[in-house]
Amino acid sequence: YGSIFRFDGQATVFDARVGPCYRCLFADPPPPDLVPSCAEGGVLGVLPGIIGAIQALEAIKLIVGVGETLVGRLLLCDARKLQFRELALAKDPDCPVCGTHPTVTALIDYEAFCGVGDGGGGKAEGVEIGARELRAAWDRNPALVVLDVREPHEAAIARIEGARLIPLGELPGRLGELDGRAEIVTHCHHGVRSLRALALLKGAGFAKVRSLQGGIDAWSVAVD
Repeated sequence: YGSIFRFDGQATVFDARVGPCYRCLFADPPPPDLVPSCAEGGVLGVLPGIIGAIQALEAIKLIVGVGETLVGRLLLCDARKLQFRELALAKDPDCPVCGTHPTVTALIDYEAFCGVGDGGGGKAEGVEIGARELRAAWDRNPALVVLDVREPHEAAIARIEGARLIPLGELPGRLGELDGRAEIVTHCHHGVRSLRALALLKGAGFAKVRSLQGGIDAWSVAVD
């Protein structure tokens, strides 16, 4: 197992026969609105190589049966200090997967479990709009507002012509710039931040708001 975020990484080996499993360490997923996208969080480019090399090393040790693996140990890497720390991991006797009385015995829908998207791969009814549908709706109603909630440097790379740029982090303080009666479609890179912007606008009383499913990536493929 390996994980990276900004300047930090972690690695371990999960083998529930002799040690803890993933659910022993992370029993519950975080709320989806607290998980930043790559564009918001980012990662130091060399960190995937460092953590990936550690994963490869552990895999080789398991295959050839030599050395001591990271089972029961979580290795933490702080790239800013180039410092490694180690935490002991214990098996959770009440773990729903590998505990004494497991309640999870088959694969489940982890997208639904973690609150990612609508769990079915399709548009969330009444919330998302496809790229072609947006093009048609925009043609019918030129006053429709396409709201780009990405960062300026992203918009400088590629943008939807006619879209209005208000980064997600600035949106709460700039709601007064938007017409509460207008039809608004939020968009970002892949469609994650735009759903957060939609929730924010809905909570502020904007009634006619939808999110572009798949973001500007979907628009570039289907429309532009």
